[in-house]
Amino acid sequence: MSGLVLKDISKRFGNFAAVSHVDLSVPHGTFVCMLGPSGCGKTTLLRMIAGLDEPSEGAILLDGADITPIPTHKRNLGMVFQSLALFPHLNVGENIAYPLRIRGIAKEDQKKRVDELLQMIHLQGYGERPVSKLSGGQRQRVAIARALALSPKLFLLDEPLSALDAKLREAMQVELRQLQQRLGITTIVVTHDQREAMTMADTVVVMNGGEIRQAASPVDIYRNPSDTFVADFIGSTNLLEISADSASRATFLGKPVAGLALPAGLAKASVSIRPEDVHLTAPGGDAIDGTITFIRDLGGTIETFVDVSGQSIVAVSTPRARPEVSVGQKVGVVLPHEACVVLKR
Repeated sequence: MSGLVLKDISKRFGNFAAVSHVDLSVPHGTFVCMLGPSGCGKTTLLRMIAGLDEPSEGAILLDGADITPIPTHKRNLGMVFQSLALFPHLNVGENIAYPLRIRGIAKEDQKKRVDELLQMIHLQGYGERPVSKLSGGQRQRVAIARALALSPKLFLLDEPLSALDAKLREAMQVELRQLQQRLGITTIVVTHDQREAMTMADTVVVMNGGEIRQAASPVDIYRNPSDTFVADFIGSTNLLEISADSASRATFLGKPVAGLALPAGLAKASVSIRPEDVHLTAPGGDAIDGTITFIRDLGGTIETFVDVSGQSIVAVSTPRARPEVSVGQKVGVVLPHEACVVLKR
């Protein structure tokens, strides 16, 4: 099978399970972001793929071959660490050439490959420059070039952009994604940044408690979260408790939600609805009555907070579609059934 396959991977430290029974298939050329809170097991899983940690159970396959017992330096992978780990006593070209040199590649071939990589990362002419004279983004590119020097089958990055300022970070996200698409290399990035994952990935793997909670495209993760954790962790959402009334209609705080039905036999469920899908209207009718408690203008969007019987519901609109409302005003909240996702607890 082409690509990376994790089969029932677990990692225990004493009685603590850092990663528990993970199964994952990554087709060749896919860009994957492992996303989750601190301590969820994403870095431990990456380290096992890299061969830096040994799984307690399970197998890791790359293009059909079991690489679980193979040491890191024989796995044909490139890795960029959070610290970048560039050698301060070597210049840019020497840093990039390092993996080529330790494998005995001829100096002429080293220079040719370094020149190719410098062009690829848009740092032509920087080969003789000390790494200490580079900006944060330039150092990041050098670390990426060094990891790609041996044309690895697998490219692994652990929080690679976390040390960059917000503007540079976003620019590097685009650069990294474009580079991956150009090379077609299977890439796995560990991050805690949702925007980073949603921007770059073909597949987002959401982890918590050492387990994969959902692995899907960014759009599916956002629009169809698998459970309450994923819905709450990815972006902003309204998590509402929906009940079935005597007529089997879905209701919120006793008010039917038109068009929404709970699965057969389910009396209660949590429902996720994104703030941009919540509509505000005049109170009464089919709407759920509430009172506006706060309005936050973020420039590109406006957030309106509505108190509904003690529960806060957030609605988001664009400036052009901004509702003519004010704090303290009574409004109706409409929850479109097609935007409501019934979740597993």
